[in-house]
Amino acid sequence: MVRPAHRRPGQSRKAQYSLFVAYVIAVTGAVGGLLLAILSVADPVGFAQLRVASQELAAPSARVTRSVTGSISGVDDAVSAYVRAGAQNRRLRGELAETRRQLVATSALQEENRQLKGLLKLQETGKSAIANGYLLTSSSTSSRRMALLSLGRNVGVAAGQPVRGADGLIGRVLSAGPSTSQVLLLTDVDNIVPVRRARDGLPALSSGRGNGDLDVRTLNIANNPFKPGDILVTSGTGGLYPPNIPVAIIVRRQNDGALARPLADPGKVDAVSVLRPYTPDNIDTLPTPSPAPVSPAAAAR
Repeated sequence: MVRPAHRRPGQSRKAQYSLFVAYVIAVTGAVGGLLLAILSVADPVGFAQLRVASQELAAPSARVTRSVTGSISGVDDAVSAYVRAGAQNRRLRGELAETRRQLVATSALQEENRQLKGLLKLQETGKSAIANGYLLTSSSTSSRRMALLSLGRNVGVAAGQPVRGADGLIGRVLSAGPSTSQVLLLTDVDNIVPVRRARDGLPALSSGRGNGDLDVRTLNIANNPFKPGDILVTSGTGGLYPPNIPVAIIVRRQNDGALARPLADPGKVDAVSVLRPYTPDNIDTLPTPSPAPVSPAAAAR
């Protein structure tokens, strides 16, 4: 049967019940509010207790709400931190790369400064220097310790001439070619150098061990006063090597002498000078320099 067109929605029982319930709730709320207002005026103590009781009832739901809000806020902070971490990571990587570039540049400047200082020391050797050059190669594993010098007979280099670096004595020229020469290093077993202790002039003899170190023995076998850290320089005794060239540093005392380490490392030296042999004929023409200061880096080697 078709619903009459003139029937109004208000005639529905469901709508009437809903409207009635709304009225009841509204009236109940108004009456409750009025009673609470009257109670707050008539009995403030009882109203306060009622308010406390209502707060206790609402506390669990408030805690749950706070926990949910805190969790949502924590997730938001974590997401924000994750997003920011990418940008911070890129910035830190850029700063690290820039620091590395600056470190490399600083190291290069320090190395250049060290080389220039070494060349300056070589220029201070005076008239005893015949020529300045470079060690092209040097043996570090063979029992024969040799080096190839970039100078030869074309600049006056000849066998028997001393060779020194900025840090100390390297050896002597063994044979000279037209433009290169062979140098017998200080650490070769056939190279014996008269030395003295720098602080008191104690005479001794230095001989190579063939492994990069030196044996040092005093002229008086019964006397062995060497201590680690003692600096040895050439004494000039017997000719060939001019006096006061730094030679080695004592690293360990032994029963019959001491073990020493050369101050000038042929494998790391940048430039060398070939000197005139020290003989009685040219004593007056050779300068008498004071012992060269030993840097901490050279002493550590």
